[in-house]
Amino acid sequence: MDATTTTTHGSTGSTGSTPDPATTKVAREKSSRRLPAGVYLLGFCLFAMGSAEFLLAGVLPAMADDLDVSLSSAGFLITAFALGVVVGGPPFAVLSLRWPRRTALVATQAVFAIGVVVGLLGNYQVLLVSRVVSGVAYAGFFAVASVTAIGLVTPERNARASGVVVSGLSVAMVAGGPAGTLIGHFTEWRGGFWGVVVLTIAGAVGCLLGLPADDPRAEHPVGPRVSREFAAMRNPLLWGIYAITVLTTAAYMITFNYLAAMLTDVTGVREVWIPAVLALFGVGAFVGLSIGGRISDRRPHLALLGGASAIVVLSVVMVVALRTAWVVVPVVLLLGIAAFVPNPAVYGRVFAIAADAPTLAGAGTVSAFQLGISITPALAAVSFGQGASLTSLCLIGAALGAIAIPLVLVDRSRGEAARGNRDARSRDGGAVPVER
Repeated sequence: MDATTTTTHGSTGSTGSTPDPATTKVAREKSSRRLPAGVYLLGFCLFAMGSAEFLLAGVLPAMADDLDVSLSSAGFLITAFALGVVVGGPPFAVLSLRWPRRTALVATQAVFAIGVVVGLLGNYQVLLVSRVVSGVAYAGFFAVASVTAIGLVTPERNARASGVVVSGLSVAMVAGGPAGTLIGHFTEWRGGFWGVVVLTIAGAVGCLLGLPADDPRAEHPVGPRVSREFAAMRNPLLWGIYAITVLTTAAYMITFNYLAAMLTDVTGVREVWIPAVLALFGVGAFVGLSIGGRISDRRPHLALLGGASAIVVLSVVMVVALRTAWVVVPVVLLLGIAAFVPNPAVYGRVFAIAADAPTLAGAGTVSAFQLGISITPALAAVSFGQGASLTSLCLIGAALGAIAIPLVLVDRSRGEAARGNRDARSRDGGAVPVER
């Protein structure tokens, strides 16, 4: 056991060791009313890595031309990344349960950056495989970052902290993706991805310097056990939230992933203006996360229902709005807001339901998000195969969002029943169980 571990779990007076400055800082910030700096650092890292995901949507037509593949085939680069997340996230979460979280965060960022570089140097087939590898690394980082963030704050701020971390994705939409798209416009599509590599390396260095070497939640000296994590994952409520996550994510991403093509072919927007319109979606996403983060700790189902309903309405409106540039621009902004209002609520519900399995449950949440993303190219391919227009994708998104609404209502009723049971047990003097 090294000096840092002894300091964290033992008595500093008996060992004479010097406390890890990062660990001491975390303990001080956790008791503060403001969110710790480490939470924002994790948000930056997710911004760096997530920029690669949202950048792809903006350069998809250029990639298809350069790699000499169809737009539909290029779309499967999105699926490859997402499937890497879906397949790799939970196994990595189990394997890393006893790893120091800082080590896991830095390692996953390194693998992600290497995967991006290899893909840039190869052909379509190499790029496809590298996207899977990068997806696995991204999932590992996202899962560990989420549980690290809630470990840096008190329980009543879990949803807010998760929202800040996930807000890195909205910043990626606002700045990373559009900026990378603009760079790609002048340097071919690869230029933006080289920027992602640089930012990811900077994030890894930041984690090394700004996060504690050990698990900051020193009040839990015994590491999480795999059996406990798997037991918590059997909860049906948890899988209901995963289903909601898949549906709501696919509902807006099927429009966003092909928005550049829609704006070019349907609206007639010049290519140089596409990044600006995509950035508006990201601005909306940032606003949506802010709204969702504020209300989700106390009223998660309001955020879930409001977001899903708005996605349905705005997806239908988008079909008409795409015909006119000055109409579609505000609709894109509003869709970004609606799309990300539910995200903090999703994490809040997951960590409330699976309090005994935060790492594996968090990985499952990331996988659910990415599964929602990964199915959109397949749905688009089916639609295109039937001869449908690009705007048909918006209607598919509306249908997916509509299916999610009754699932949210079911989760709300079951959650209220669970709280009623806990209250009854509490009044009777019995043990109060974790929400099931």
